[in-house]
Amino acid sequence: MGVEEWDLTSKVSPYLDRHMMFPLLEYLDSLISAGVISYSTKDIATARLSLLRPTHMVDYAMDIYKSVHGELSEIPAEMEEQKKQVYSHLEELRAGCSAFDELCKNEDERAKLVASGQWTVEALSAIAAYKITPEVVDTYCKLAKYNFDCGDYQSSRDMLENYISLYAKPPPAPEAIIDDEDDLLGETTKTTKSSDSGNTGNASIYYLKSVSPEMLEVLWGKLACEILVEKWGAASVAVEAVKSAIETLVSSKQMTPLKALQQRTWLLHWSLFVFWNDSAKGGLENMVELFFSEKYRQAVTTNTPHLLRYLTAAVLLCKRRVTKRAASGSNTSEARRLMKNLINVMSDCEYSDPIVEFVNCLCVKFDFESAQKKLAECESVLSADFFLCKQTALFMEEARVFVFENYCRIHNKIDLSALGEKLAMNQDQAERWIVDLIRNANLDAKIDSAEKCVVMGGNDQSVYEQVMERTRDLNVRSATLVQNLNSLLNEARKEKATKERAAREESY
Repeated sequence: MGVEEWDLTSKVSPYLDRHMMFPLLEYLDSLISAGVISYSTKDIATARLSLLRPTHMVDYAMDIYKSVHGELSEIPAEMEEQKKQVYSHLEELRAGCSAFDELCKNEDERAKLVASGQWTVEALSAIAAYKITPEVVDTYCKLAKYNFDCGDYQSSRDMLENYISLYAKPPPAPEAIIDDEDDLLGETTKTTKSSDSGNTGNASIYYLKSVSPEMLEVLWGKLACEILVEKWGAASVAVEAVKSAIETLVSSKQMTPLKALQQRTWLLHWSLFVFWNDSAKGGLENMVELFFSEKYRQAVTTNTPHLLRYLTAAVLLCKRRVTKRAASGSNTSEARRLMKNLINVMSDCEYSDPIVEFVNCLCVKFDFESAQKKLAECESVLSADFFLCKQTALFMEEARVFVFENYCRIHNKIDLSALGEKLAMNQDQAERWIVDLIRNANLDAKIDSAEKCVVMGGNDQSVYEQVMERTRDLNVRSATLVQNLNSLLNEARKEKATKERAAREESY
């Protein structure tokens, strides 16, 4: 079976912004050049051109058009006309919001406004000298979107940051004092901002005091910009902001459950860029936590089971980190819990590929022969996957450790030569590899050089660990039951009150 069979580009693309597809197509081009995948270069260029048509990246579209139809081909008149219209509309938008744009660039003036609490749409509109109205601010937001469509992601990011700040209420800076020297700021007095300390916005959504469906679109735009300029730390913050905004809108009845499910599905796909590029700084742990949370797990099993590949790979890659933390004093059952949750998700998903099958063979079937065959296929699947390709070597190493751990669970004494065959190594290589593994992973095992075997120690889960694992979510489940019971009681009271009211009306 070829690599093309396991390519998820066509399954992932419906849930990505079209601008995010360009890096994926460029990676496919590199695979074609390396002879790894048998797609047509012309087909990839055609797909890229199709993605570009609705955007305003006219110069890039013209370059792609020539790559498809030949360097000497004439650019269509409609593309030339589109280019003129794009530049004309860009200048029109810039003129429409120049007052606010200039104020954003004036750092000293802006700092005074922020310090005085006047960095809001209402306050700026009240100062006639600035010539800033709500319409000007809306035009500024439209320009940010237009810049994004033109491929100027950095400018769009900075503008959206300015726009969001108008509606945010961050905590006051310590000992910040307002100065009333500037007549434009109105009649203000020197006061500390400690009195407003309890009036801050939601810290997980850029300190916004409220969220609307329109603001959620802005937050999506901010996340897209952070991804495309590859600011992964800021992108992680943006993921959390979008996630919190979705839940806020759901809880306030501004978003239907079905719409929320769709939004969560999009966020899962967009977050792949963030988590896999920030894997060394806890990105994979954050990804596993997000995917295992109830609402996002539902999105995976219902809408996009193909994401099981990325969840499986993330669990394998971060499992040993969890084990090392456990050895330093945290809960030693955490790694077991990760694998248990993964198996549960796998049982709910109708999806399979070599990576998923590898775990299934080891943890469910305990079929080590089939696991070895699947592991051999995993390497080609990983190297051809845009998100996983940089983790190929690390994944293969962790997979060997996983094979060893599972093999050890069902054997007390393991022959080195037999284990070497399982790991595709000779006896000496296997012995050195196992010595390093025992030392680095704190495994309870030792090598008997006389008998040329590995002797495993006891690894039973303590009673304490079993109790903690079974009662981990007890508080959450209890709170959910109480909430559901209260809802039922409230509905019963309302129904009873309605019936009593109806009975009184009939008696009159």
